[in-house]
Amino acid sequence: MIQASNITLRLGKRALFEDVNIKFTEGNCYGIIGANGAGKSTFLKILNGQLEPTKGDVIITPGQRLSFLQQDHFKYDSFNVMDTVIMGNKRLYDIMKEKEAIYAKEDFSEEDGIRSAELETEFAEMNGWEAESDAAQLLNGLGVDTSLHYAMMSELTGPVKVKVLLAQALFGNPDILLLDEPTNHLDLDAINWLEEFLINFDNTVIVVSHDRYFLNKVCTHIADIDYSKIQLYAGNYDFWYESSQLMIRQMKEANKKKEEQIKELQEFIQRFSANASKSKQATSRKRALEKIELTDIRPSSRKYPYIDFRPMREIGNEVLEIKNLSKTINGVKILDNINMVVGRNDKIAFVGGNTIAATTLFKILMGELEPDSGSFKWGITTSQSYFPKDNTEIFKGEENIVEHLMPYSTVDDVTYVRGFLGRMLFAGEEGVKKVNVLSGGEKVRVMLSKMMLIGANVMLMDEPTNHLDMESITSLNNALIKFPSVVMFTALDHQFIQTVANRIVEIVPGGSMIDKVTTYDEYLESDELARKRQVLTSQVEEED
Repeated sequence: MIQASNITLRLGKRALFEDVNIKFTEGNCYGIIGANGAGKSTFLKILNGQLEPTKGDVIITPGQRLSFLQQDHFKYDSFNVMDTVIMGNKRLYDIMKEKEAIYAKEDFSEEDGIRSAELETEFAEMNGWEAESDAAQLLNGLGVDTSLHYAMMSELTGPVKVKVLLAQALFGNPDILLLDEPTNHLDLDAINWLEEFLINFDNTVIVVSHDRYFLNKVCTHIADIDYSKIQLYAGNYDFWYESSQLMIRQMKEANKKKEEQIKELQEFIQRFSANASKSKQATSRKRALEKIELTDIRPSSRKYPYIDFRPMREIGNEVLEIKNLSKTINGVKILDNINMVVGRNDKIAFVGGNTIAATTLFKILMGELEPDSGSFKWGITTSQSYFPKDNTEIFKGEENIVEHLMPYSTVDDVTYVRGFLGRMLFAGEEGVKKVNVLSGGEKVRVMLSKMMLIGANVMLMDEPTNHLDMESITSLNNALIKFPSVVMFTALDHQFIQTVANRIVEIVPGGSMIDKVTTYDEYLESDELARKRQVLTSQVEEED
């Protein structure tokens, strides 16, 4: 058990937290959510002792071990991978090194013998003889090749370092596990493995993540940072979001009878209780949900941008035809004889680890690159708008946001554009900020604003959820679900792909393509082995 008691943190005159009291208990996984700047990562630092609160205490059950995901990717560069993972249990690692130092002595004394016996006893009690095999199992599960298990950390790429540090946090069955954005930089297989690990983890987990699918999959509770407080909810992220939206609707309908409100809430809770039956925590979660009263749910204070894509022209039956399209970059075949017909109702997600292939295809379709061979043809009723992955060139200018968007507005009125920006959370003076000083999330909101102003009936979007907070991702997700025309997109957000796409395309290494009319979850379940076989086949062909 870990508990925050009367925690207050002041940054200057601002109170980030004010008298926060919350208890995290064994057997549960808590998702920490909140708007950007609300203090999610800061709260984890308070819990793990990296940051002292202005007032209050963190209480941990005596004898319990706390572990957390390290954010410094260079901290362990002078150690090898295996040692780095075992350092997740500091006491065990210290015993190992002290033993090694004693046994390396040439003048082994009687005192050394006594000390080594003491260490061996403690080492055995901590399952030290299984340490390396346990660490290897974690590394293998996260996709770190066996050949790297004794390599130096300094020799690893960034994504592999992230996996090693995650294995370090998980090592040795910690009593309390703190994870800050653990899915960042992980591939799909590693994320799936981590989800299963946490679902079956019996101790306390507290996690910060922007990945809604991940939070829904692993969390038994949501801790929402809002109003400088932390409110605890039973259930996953979707339950928190829907209950918050329900309360907002009910507050707006002030004349609605209390009995009708309670009935609606009870029906809502029953629906989520049924969904929770798939989890191993089903019984306790269902009991908690059934105890919720109307007054227990408080509407969120955070703001969601208003995103609504409306095509100015209805699309015809002929949208896009791609014939025998190929492209090689720096001697590597990126696209190999691609053939594809896009229909008027298609919402196509390009998935898989070969992300450069989808980016290259999008650039060709938008005229930024020329194919080596093959052709493509847009239908005469189509109009396109493009969200590139790299927006560096777009925001190099000195103009402000309003000036940047005016050329794309069908209404030649600054007031109209300013009002439009207000809905996208650029109210007042925010609308006249220079585009070259915008944050990553602000740049994305400007690009989405541009696409709304253009009103195209075909949208190409290359990882639009990058840099967005949870609120903006949710708004964009809902907007694309409602969009009545064609979308071709890439994304790293599982729930985003699952809820938007009705067709899945994967361009595997070597440039060949798998194309299925299906949902993302169905694609992963039915084609996983086939996809892996095709990847291996393509790799062999490349080597030949």
